[in-house]
Amino acid sequence: ANFQFTRRNSINVKQIRLSIMAIGGYFELELNRCNHYPFDDLLHLNTGRNAFEYILRIRKYSKIYIPLFTCDVLLEPLEKLGLNYEFYDVNNQLEPIFDYSKLDETVAILVTNYFGLKTAFIKELSSTVQNLIIDNSQALFAPNGEEIDTFYSPRKFVGVPDGGFANCKIDDSIELQQDESHERFSHLLKRIDLSAEKGYTDFQQNDQSLIGKPIMKMSNLTKKLLKSIDFESIRKIRIENYNFLHSSLKKINLLSFSLMENDVPMVYPLLIENGNVLRAKLTENKIYTAIYWPSVLNWAASKENAYSLTKKIIALPIDQRYDEEDMCNILSIIENE
Repeated sequence: ANFQFTRRNSINVKQIRLSIMAIGGYFELELNRCNHYPFDDLLHLNTGRNAFEYILRIRKYSKIYIPLFTCDVLLEPLEKLGLNYEFYDVNNQLEPIFDYSKLDETVAILVTNYFGLKTAFIKELSSTVQNLIIDNSQALFAPNGEEIDTFYSPRKFVGVPDGGFANCKIDDSIELQQDESHERFSHLLKRIDLSAEKGYTDFQQNDQSLIGKPIMKMSNLTKKLLKSIDFESIRKIRIENYNFLHSSLKKINLLSFSLMENDVPMVYPLLIENGNVLRAKLTENKIYTAIYWPSVLNWAASKENAYSLTKKIIALPIDQRYDEEDMCNILSIIENE
Protein backbone atom coordinates (compact mmCIF):
# COMPACT_ATOMS: atom_id res chain seq x y z
CA ALA A 1 0.00 0.00 0.00
CA ASN A 2 1.11 3.53 -0.72
CA PHE A 3 0.77 6.09 2.06
CA GLN A 4 1.29 9.81 1.66
CA PHE A 5 1.73 12.12 4.60
CA THR A 6 1.61 15.87 4.71
CA ARG A 7 4.32 17.67 6.65
CA ARG A 8 1.89 18.05 9.53
CA ASN A 9 1.10 14.32 9.54
CA SER A 10 4.81 13.47 9.52
CA ILE A 11 5.38 15.58 12.64
CA ASN A 12 2.47 13.89 14.41
CA VAL A 13 3.77 10.42 13.60
CA LYS A 14 7.23 11.35 14.89
CA GLN A 15 5.74 12.70 18.12
CA ILE A 16 3.72 9.53 18.59
CA ARG A 17 6.79 7.33 18.05
CA LEU A 18 8.73 9.27 20.66
CA SER A 19 5.95 8.80 23.21
CA ILE A 20 5.38 5.04 22.95
CA MET A 21 7.38 2.08 24.18
CA ALA A 22 9.52 -0.15 22.00
CA ILE A 23 7.88 -1.87 19.03
CA GLY A 24 8.90 -5.47 18.30
CA GLY A 25 11.46 -7.66 20.04
CA TYR A 26 10.75 -10.17 22.80
CA PHE A 27 7.38 -10.49 24.49
CA GLU A 28 6.51 -9.19 27.94
CA LEU A 29 4.30 -10.90 30.52
CA GLU A 30 0.83 -11.20 28.99
CA LEU A 31 -1.69 -9.30 31.08
CA ASN A 32 -5.12 -8.43 29.72
CA ARG A 33 -7.03 -5.33 30.75
CA CYS A 34 -10.25 -6.17 32.62
CA ASN A 35 -13.41 -4.31 31.72
CA HIS A 36 -14.01 -2.97 35.21
CA TYR A 37 -11.20 -1.39 37.26
CA PRO A 38 -12.71 0.21 40.38
CA PHE A 39 -9.71 2.28 41.52
CA ASP A 40 -9.15 4.75 38.68
CA ASP A 41 -10.18 7.73 40.84
CA LEU A 42 -7.65 6.97 43.58
CA LEU A 43 -4.08 8.17 43.82
CA HIS A 44 -1.81 5.22 42.95
CA LEU A 45 1.27 5.08 45.20
CA ASN A 46 3.91 2.46 45.96
CA THR A 47 2.71 1.24 49.40
CA GLY A 48 -0.24 1.58 51.75
CA ARG A 49 1.89 3.14 54.50
CA ASN A 50 3.12 5.75 52.02
CA ALA A 51 -0.48 6.51 51.07
CA PHE A 52 -1.00 7.17 54.80
CA GLU A 53 2.08 9.40 54.87
CA TYR A 54 0.86 11.33 51.83
CA ILE A 55 -2.39 12.16 53.66
CA LEU A 56 -0.47 13.25 56.77
CA ARG A 57 1.84 15.48 54.73
CA ILE A 58 -1.13 17.25 53.16
CA ARG A 59 -3.16 17.71 56.34
CA LYS A 60 -0.27 18.76 58.59
CA TYR A 61 -1.89 17.56 61.80
CA SER A 62 -0.08 18.20 65.07
CA LYS A 63 -1.21 14.91 66.61
CA ILE A 64 -3.01 11.72 65.67
CA TYR A 65 -4.70 9.00 67.70
CA ILE A 66 -4.16 5.47 66.36
CA PRO A 67 -5.54 2.09 67.45
CA LEU A 68 -3.49 -0.21 69.65
CA PHE A 69 -4.77 -3.01 67.44
CA THR A 70 -2.86 -2.12 64.29
CA CYS A 71 0.17 -2.98 62.18
CA ASP A 72 3.54 -1.61 63.25
CA VAL A 73 4.32 -0.38 59.70
CA LEU A 74 1.85 2.47 60.30
CA LEU A 75 4.27 3.89 62.88
CA GLU A 76 6.83 4.33 60.11
CA PRO A 77 5.30 7.48 58.54
CA LEU A 78 4.53 8.91 61.99
CA GLU A 79 8.15 8.57 63.07
CA LYS A 80 9.43 9.79 59.70
CA LEU A 81 7.36 12.97 60.05
CA GLY A 82 8.03 13.34 63.77
CA LEU A 83 4.28 13.43 64.35
CA ASN A 84 2.97 13.15 67.90
CA TYR A 85 0.68 10.13 68.31
CA GLU A 86 -1.23 8.34 71.04
CA PHE A 87 -2.81 4.87 71.12
CA TYR A 88 -6.43 4.04 71.90
CA ASP A 89 -7.99 0.63 72.50
CA VAL A 90 -10.90 -1.00 70.67
CA ASN A 91 -13.84 -3.01 71.98
CA ASN A 92 -14.99 -6.52 71.05
CA GLN A 93 -16.92 -5.07 68.12
CA LEU A 94 -13.58 -3.66 66.86
CA GLU A 95 -14.76 -0.10 67.37
CA PRO A 96 -12.79 2.69 69.09
CA ILE A 97 -12.93 3.16 72.84
CA PHE A 98 -12.36 6.87 72.47
CA ASP A 99 -13.55 10.32 73.53
CA TYR A 100 -14.03 12.15 70.23
CA SER A 101 -14.11 15.52 71.99
CA LYS A 102 -10.30 15.27 72.05
CA LEU A 103 -10.27 16.07 68.34
CA ASP A 104 -9.91 19.60 67.01
CA GLU A 105 -8.70 21.23 63.80
CA THR A 106 -5.13 20.04 64.31
CA VAL A 107 -5.78 16.61 65.85
CA ALA A 108 -6.94 13.55 63.88
CA ILE A 109 -7.93 9.96 64.56
CA LEU A 110 -7.06 6.91 62.49
CA VAL A 111 -9.90 4.37 62.39
CA THR A 112 -9.39 0.90 60.93
CA ASN A 113 -11.94 -0.97 58.86
CA TYR A 114 -11.02 -4.30 60.44
CA PHE A 115 -11.15 -7.28 58.09
CA GLY A 116 -13.39 -5.26 55.76
CA LEU A 117 -16.33 -5.68 58.16
CA LYS A 118 -16.71 -2.19 59.67
CA THR A 119 -17.78 -0.22 56.59
CA ALA A 120 -21.27 0.64 57.91
CA PHE A 121 -19.86 1.73 61.29
CA ILE A 122 -17.27 3.96 59.61
CA LYS A 123 -19.88 5.53 57.34
CA GLU A 124 -21.99 6.43 60.37
CA LEU A 125 -18.95 7.70 62.29
CA SER A 126 -17.87 9.93 59.40
CA SER A 127 -21.17 11.78 59.52
CA THR A 128 -20.44 13.12 63.01
CA VAL A 129 -16.66 13.08 63.50
CA GLN A 130 -14.20 15.40 61.77
CA ASN A 131 -10.53 14.76 61.03
CA LEU A 132 -10.98 11.08 60.34
CA ILE A 133 -8.41 9.06 58.46
CA ILE A 134 -9.70 5.65 57.44
CA ASP A 135 -7.34 2.68 57.21
CA ASN A 136 -8.90 0.47 54.55
CA SER A 137 -5.84 -1.76 54.22
CA GLN A 138 -8.11 -4.67 55.15
CA ALA A 139 -11.07 -3.34 53.18
CA LEU A 140 -10.03 -2.95 49.55
CA PHE A 141 -13.62 -2.80 48.28
CA ALA A 142 -14.97 -0.37 50.87
CA PRO A 143 -16.32 2.87 49.39
CA ASN A 144 -15.88 6.14 51.18
CA GLY A 145 -17.07 9.67 50.56
CA GLU A 146 -14.78 11.95 48.60
CA GLU A 147 -14.20 14.12 51.67
CA ILE A 148 -12.91 11.26 53.85
CA ASP A 149 -9.15 10.70 53.77
CA THR A 150 -8.63 6.99 53.17
CA PHE A 151 -5.81 4.65 52.22
CA TYR A 152 -5.76 1.10 50.87
CA SER A 153 -3.22 -1.73 50.45
CA PRO A 154 -4.18 -3.97 47.50
CA ARG A 155 -1.53 -6.61 48.19
CA LYS A 156 -3.58 -7.74 51.20
CA PHE A 157 -6.21 -8.93 48.70
CA VAL A 158 -4.46 -9.83 45.44
CA GLY A 159 -1.10 -11.07 44.18
CA VAL A 160 0.93 -7.91 43.63
CA PRO A 161 4.36 -7.11 45.09
CA ASP A 162 3.51 -3.65 46.44
CA GLY A 163 1.21 -0.69 45.86
CA GLY A 164 -1.18 1.54 47.75
CA PHE A 165 -4.12 3.84 47.07
CA ALA A 166 -4.98 7.17 48.66
CA ASN A 167 -8.36 8.86 48.59
CA CYS A 168 -7.54 12.48 49.40
CA LYS A 169 -6.91 15.83 47.83
CA ILE A 170 -3.83 16.03 45.61
CA ASP A 171 -0.95 18.33 46.47
CA ASP A 172 0.81 19.28 43.23
CA SER A 173 3.80 20.59 45.18
CA ILE A 174 4.68 17.00 46.18
CA GLU A 175 6.73 15.69 43.26
CA LEU A 176 6.78 11.92 42.97
CA GLN A 177 9.10 9.65 41.05
CA GLN A 178 7.83 6.30 39.82
CA ASP A 179 8.72 3.14 41.70
CA GLU A 180 9.92 -0.10 40.08
CA SER A 181 8.70 -3.52 41.17
CA HIS A 182 10.45 -6.08 38.98
CA GLU A 183 12.91 -7.06 41.74
CA ARG A 184 10.08 -7.64 44.25
CA PHE A 185 8.35 -10.37 42.29
CA SER A 186 10.07 -13.65 43.17
CA HIS A 187 7.69 -14.76 45.96
CA LEU A 188 4.71 -14.47 43.63
CA LEU A 189 6.42 -16.58 40.97
CA LYS A 190 7.84 -19.16 43.37
CA ARG A 191 4.44 -19.78 44.94
CA ILE A 192 3.15 -20.75 41.47
CA ASP A 193 6.21 -22.59 40.22
CA LEU A 194 7.37 -24.26 43.46
CA SER A 195 5.23 -23.94 46.59
CA ALA A 196 4.02 -21.47 49.19
CA GLU A 197 6.69 -22.73 51.58
CA LYS A 198 9.56 -22.27 49.13
CA GLY A 199 8.48 -18.73 48.34
CA TYR A 200 7.98 -17.67 51.95
CA THR A 201 11.53 -16.40 52.52
CA ASP A 202 11.22 -14.26 49.41
CA PHE A 203 7.89 -12.97 50.71
CA GLN A 204 9.56 -11.91 53.96
CA GLN A 205 12.41 -10.26 52.05
CA ASN A 206 9.90 -8.37 49.94
CA ASP A 207 8.23 -7.06 53.08
CA GLN A 208 11.61 -5.94 54.40
CA SER A 209 12.44 -4.17 51.14
CA LEU A 210 9.41 -1.90 51.55
CA ILE A 211 10.61 -0.50 54.88
CA GLY A 212 11.71 3.11 54.54
CA LYS A 213 10.69 3.45 50.92
CA PRO A 214 9.99 7.09 49.99
CA ILE A 215 6.57 8.02 48.66
CA MET A 216 6.56 7.21 44.95
CA LYS A 217 4.06 6.61 42.20
CA MET A 218 2.93 3.02 41.81
CA SER A 219 5.16 1.04 39.44
CA ASN A 220 4.01 0.32 35.90
CA LEU A 221 4.21 -3.39 36.65
CA THR A 222 1.98 -3.28 39.74
CA LYS A 223 -0.52 -1.02 38.01
CA LYS A 224 -0.72 -3.31 34.99
CA LEU A 225 -1.14 -6.35 37.23
CA LEU A 226 -3.98 -4.67 39.11
CA LYS A 227 -5.74 -3.66 35.91
CA SER A 228 -5.69 -7.29 34.73
CA ILE A 229 -7.62 -8.58 37.75
CA ASP A 230 -11.32 -9.44 37.74
CA PHE A 231 -12.31 -7.66 40.94
CA GLU A 232 -16.01 -8.38 40.55
CA SER A 233 -15.31 -12.11 40.61
CA ILE A 234 -13.09 -11.65 43.67
CA ARG A 235 -15.85 -9.77 45.46
CA LYS A 236 -18.34 -12.57 44.81
CA ILE A 237 -16.06 -15.43 45.88
CA ARG A 238 -14.93 -13.76 49.10
CA ILE A 239 -18.49 -13.08 50.21
CA GLU A 240 -19.60 -16.63 49.38
CA ASN A 241 -16.70 -18.21 51.29
CA TYR A 242 -17.22 -15.92 54.27
CA ASN A 243 -20.91 -16.75 54.46
CA PHE A 244 -20.21 -20.47 54.15
CA LEU A 245 -17.82 -20.43 57.13
CA HIS A 246 -20.03 -18.11 59.14
CA SER A 247 -23.04 -20.41 58.84
CA SER A 248 -21.10 -23.04 60.81
CA LEU A 249 -18.82 -20.94 63.01
CA LYS A 250 -21.13 -18.16 64.23
CA LYS A 251 -22.19 -20.38 67.13
CA ILE A 252 -18.63 -20.47 68.53
CA ASN A 253 -17.29 -17.12 67.29
CA LEU A 254 -16.98 -14.58 70.10
CA LEU A 255 -17.04 -11.83 67.47
CA SER A 256 -20.50 -11.04 66.12
CA PHE A 257 -20.65 -9.73 62.55
CA SER A 258 -23.18 -9.61 59.78
CA LEU A 259 -22.02 -8.71 56.29
CA MET A 260 -23.45 -5.36 55.24
CA GLU A 261 -24.15 -4.29 51.68
CA ASN A 262 -20.67 -2.90 50.93
CA ASP A 263 -18.63 -5.36 52.99
CA VAL A 264 -16.12 -7.56 51.18
CA PRO A 265 -14.10 -9.37 53.87
CA MET A 266 -10.36 -9.93 53.80
CA VAL A 267 -10.54 -13.04 56.02
CA TYR A 268 -13.01 -14.74 58.35
CA PRO A 269 -11.98 -13.56 61.85
CA LEU A 270 -12.71 -16.34 64.32
CA LEU A 271 -12.32 -15.28 67.95
CA ILE A 272 -12.08 -18.20 70.37
CA GLU A 273 -10.38 -18.77 73.70
CA ASN A 274 -7.91 -21.41 72.48
CA GLY A 275 -6.80 -19.44 69.45
CA ASN A 276 -3.12 -20.41 69.62
CA VAL A 277 -3.94 -24.12 69.85
CA LEU A 278 -6.23 -24.02 66.83
CA ARG A 279 -3.78 -21.93 64.81
CA ALA A 280 -1.07 -24.55 65.39
CA LYS A 281 -3.44 -27.34 64.30
CA LEU A 282 -4.34 -25.47 61.12
CA THR A 283 -0.67 -24.87 60.33
CA GLU A 284 0.05 -28.59 60.72
CA ASN A 285 -2.51 -29.11 57.96
CA LYS A 286 -0.95 -26.41 55.75
CA ILE A 287 -3.69 -23.89 56.40
CA TYR A 288 -1.82 -20.67 57.12
CA THR A 289 -3.44 -17.94 59.19
CA ALA A 290 -1.73 -14.59 59.62
CA ILE A 291 -1.51 -13.05 63.09
CA TYR A 292 -2.89 -9.49 63.23
CA TRP A 293 -0.52 -8.15 64.57
CA PRO A 294 2.39 -9.67 66.56
CA SER A 295 3.84 -6.25 67.43
CA VAL A 296 0.68 -5.42 69.38
CA LEU A 297 1.85 -7.86 72.06
CA ASN A 298 4.89 -5.62 72.60
CA TRP A 299 3.10 -2.30 73.07
CA ALA A 300 -0.29 -3.30 74.53
CA ALA A 301 -0.80 -4.35 78.15
CA SER A 302 -2.22 -7.82 78.71
CA LYS A 303 -5.39 -6.30 80.22
CA GLU A 304 -6.16 -4.34 77.06
CA ASN A 305 -8.54 -5.63 74.41
CA ALA A 306 -6.00 -5.24 71.62
CA TYR A 307 -3.71 -7.72 73.36
CA SER A 308 -6.47 -10.29 73.74
CA LEU A 309 -7.67 -9.85 70.13
CA THR A 310 -4.15 -10.41 68.81
CA LYS A 311 -3.82 -13.60 70.85
CA LYS A 312 -7.21 -15.08 70.10
CA ILE A 313 -8.34 -14.10 66.58
CA ILE A 314 -7.76 -16.75 63.91
CA ALA A 315 -7.81 -15.16 60.45
CA LEU A 316 -9.24 -17.94 58.29
CA PRO A 317 -8.51 -17.60 54.55
CA ILE A 318 -11.60 -17.06 52.40
CA ASP A 319 -10.09 -15.45 49.33
CA GLN A 320 -10.59 -15.98 45.62
CA ARG A 321 -8.18 -18.92 45.39
CA TYR A 322 -10.54 -21.16 47.32
CA ASP A 323 -13.95 -22.75 46.93
CA GLU A 324 -16.53 -24.57 49.04
CA GLU A 325 -14.41 -27.72 49.25
CA ASP A 326 -11.55 -25.74 50.76
CA MET A 327 -13.93 -24.16 53.26
CA CYS A 328 -15.14 -27.66 54.22
CA ASN A 329 -11.55 -28.73 54.84
CA ILE A 330 -11.05 -25.80 57.18
CA LEU A 331 -14.26 -26.56 59.03
CA SER A 332 -13.37 -30.22 59.45
CA ILE A 333 -10.13 -29.32 61.23
CA ILE A 334 -11.87 -26.81 63.51
CA GLU A 335 -14.68 -29.23 64.38
CA ASN A 336 -12.20 -31.99 65.21
CA GLU A 337 -10.11 -29.76 67.45
